[in-house]
Amino acid sequence: ARLETFSDGVFAIAATLLILNVDGQVRDESGALGSRLLHIWPSYVAYGVSFVTIGIIWSNHHTVMAQLERVNRTFLLLNVFLLMTVAFLPFPTRLVAENLRERSELEPAALAYGATMTVMAVCYLSLWLYAISGRRLLRDDSDPRTVTGITRSYLPGFPTYLTATLIAFVSPLASVVLFGAITLFYVIDSSFFGDDVILLGSGQIVQRG
Repeated sequence: ARLETFSDGVFAIAATLLILNVDGQVRDESGALGSRLLHIWPSYVAYGVSFVTIGIIWSNHHTVMAQLERVNRTFLLLNVFLLMTVAFLPFPTRLVAENLRERSELEPAALAYGATMTVMAVCYLSLWLYAISGRRLLRDDSDPRTVTGITRSYLPGFPTYLTATLIAFVSPLASVVLFGAITLFYVIDSSFFGDDVILLGSGQIVQRG
């Protein structure tokens, strides 16, 4: 319970900090308010993508916790590294938002964002693989099919984000677009293909159908 409470707090703070990037862009611009609001459209896009990304990560974190019976010090440390990357996300988000329109410095901004997401994917996969290795932390009644399905859904994260990040060396704009497309994919995947597992309030896992 303490682990989930702390993690939820970090997710909430990271998501909240994203809006400060939008607020900062409005204050940095000059001219009429209407023009400033239109001029900072990249901040709205970056905010939306990163907020939804954090929401997906939080949802997946809840799924992981529902499968566990216990935690140990190693798992807690791995969770801290994951939360560290989540809390860091507002910074590269602002870099992308500030350089998306002019694009002169978009390459390092896209690389910073991609590196953050790639490390986050590694932290997430490491956290999950450690928990399920030898079923060391899993619930006794956890369904092997559910565990396998979760593992299968997490495995593409690292290579996908790494590929999108490396594309920034060729086309920073294409890299940024890919980050948005990855987020959209996970939203669609969770909405249409994530209903076969129901997480009950007790943490019990029930397979639909």
